[in-house]
Amino acid sequence: MKKIICVLGVASLLFACNIEKKKEGELPTVDIDVETEAGELPEYDIAWADVNIGTTTKTVEIPKVVIVMEEEEVEVPYIDIDMPDDKYGNAEEQTIVVEAEVSDFEHEIDIEEIWAKENNLYVISKLEKTETAISDKKMRISDQVTLNAPDLNVKYYIVGERPDRVFNMRYKYVKSMEELKNKIDGYTVIYQ
Repeated sequence: MKKIICVLGVASLLFACNIEKKKEGELPTVDIDVETEAGELPEYDIAWADVNIGTTTKTVEIPKVVIVMEEEEVEVPYIDIDMPDDKYGNAEEQTIVVEAEVSDFEHEIDIEEIWAKENNLYVISKLEKTETAISDKKMRISDQVTLNAPDLNVKYYIVGERPDRVFNMRYKYVKSMEELKNKIDGYTVIYQ
């Protein structure tokens, strides 16, 4: 088996190159007197395969994410809550932010109302699709309110259809404000 592999290896080497005979060879002549003349071995010019290594330009699809964040000074609603039983002034300023990630069409999101009930705040936003197409791109939209209040449980509800993006799983979506009013009763509207 080793001999066959060796023969195949030598055969493949011979067939992988181009051999061109350049000059005829001759064997040395031998005289009976044991005099010899120098002989000449044949010369061969061996041309190996020409191998080029480099780069070429191809058109391929590469995913690109474009996120543009710009800082602007804008008016943000500010809510100051003084709880009747807060003797120690435990209020802290915090920003309530509602976000959605959308695709195909631009959307608008606005915090419509904030309700208070016991130690809970209910942040109700409205998500609406516009007629402006954004093709196959996606974008994040947001709205925010600054709140000065003691530590309260904040629950987020968005009125509108949940966009089909994993990012949007962190908020509860409802079909209408009436559905939400039927679910939560006894609240006080503190922001509208």
